[in-house]
Amino acid sequence: MTAASEVESSYERQDGDVVAGPARRRGPRGPLVAVPVIALLVAAPLVLGPYPVTTMTRILAFAVLVLSVDLLTGITGLPTLGQAAYFGVGGYTAVLTGLHVTSDAAVQVVAALAAGVIAAAATGWVAVRARGIVFLMLTLAIGESVHQVADTWKAVGGSNGLSGMPPISLFGGPPIIAAGFVYWWVLAVAIVVFAAVALVARSPYGRTLRGVRDNEARMRALGYRPTLARFGVFCLAGGVAGAGGALWVSQARFISPGDLGFEIAALALLSVVIGGRGSLWGPCLGAAVVLLVRDNLSAYVGGHGPLVLGCLFVAVVFLVPRGLAGLTAPTGVRRPAGPAGAHRRESAS
Repeated sequence: MTAASEVESSYERQDGDVVAGPARRRGPRGPLVAVPVIALLVAAPLVLGPYPVTTMTRILAFAVLVLSVDLLTGITGLPTLGQAAYFGVGGYTAVLTGLHVTSDAAVQVVAALAAGVIAAAATGWVAVRARGIVFLMLTLAIGESVHQVADTWKAVGGSNGLSGMPPISLFGGPPIIAAGFVYWWVLAVAIVVFAAVALVARSPYGRTLRGVRDNEARMRALGYRPTLARFGVFCLAGGVAGAGGALWVSQARFISPGDLGFEIAALALLSVVIGGRGSLWGPCLGAAVVLLVRDNLSAYVGGHGPLVLGCLFVAVVFLVPRGLAGLTAPTGVRRPAGPAGAHRRESAS
């Protein structure tokens, strides 16, 4: 065994650049935690009132948007401020589908997902050729452009948004009005989306994305096409964000340009930072923290929710730089992400 392979065998990469040594096999801890968490989420409407259930519905829909941001920022290393655009495209598509085609929630989600993929494909081919701060600014420009179109396009309501969407239904059934039933629908779709994103993150394609993130030059030398890989995940993230937009309006039955503005994009990226990039479940937890602080805690601190979020962000950066997910990571030897880590392995050989 070469020195390099010995070094590799003493490390194990976890989600979100968690590296611990010595090497260890993953146990069934994930499913053992997921089952009771899902059970508690399913049981929530049975013990909570309509308002907290509605709040949880909004959190779940926002968490799907945050998952799309984590796909790009955490898994692929592309920090983005543009996913709110595809979130809004999905939301507008779902509302228009509900107004003019069908109230079936499944059809609305599929239409919103497709619209998100198409919008991401149309705008992403140029963006994915850039990296770092240039990519961040390009996605910001995309998001602001889509926001401006929604704000001025009278056919979709302009600055007033779209309202009057009928209650959702499922497979030709009666309208779903009760907050608990809407919540269960959003929860079911959010679980499916989370599982799909987790499968992608753990697939060979997901490992390719991490390789491109950590050492693009080496991946290119091995015959991979980093730009094509980034474009694929950009389209996938656009579809996930679009599905999140459909879930958002299934509860609100209304959408406006404010739902796809810079504030939503910044809150989604902030959720990834607070939760821990690349861990998937961490950013979902971060989404809950961000929305609760903005929409609920703000009323108790004189409307200074953004200030609390800013302080929380600073605290996380300095005290828990790997986010909330890092609090549960195994202790051990840490290896820097990106080319630095690869250079260390090369020097060991």
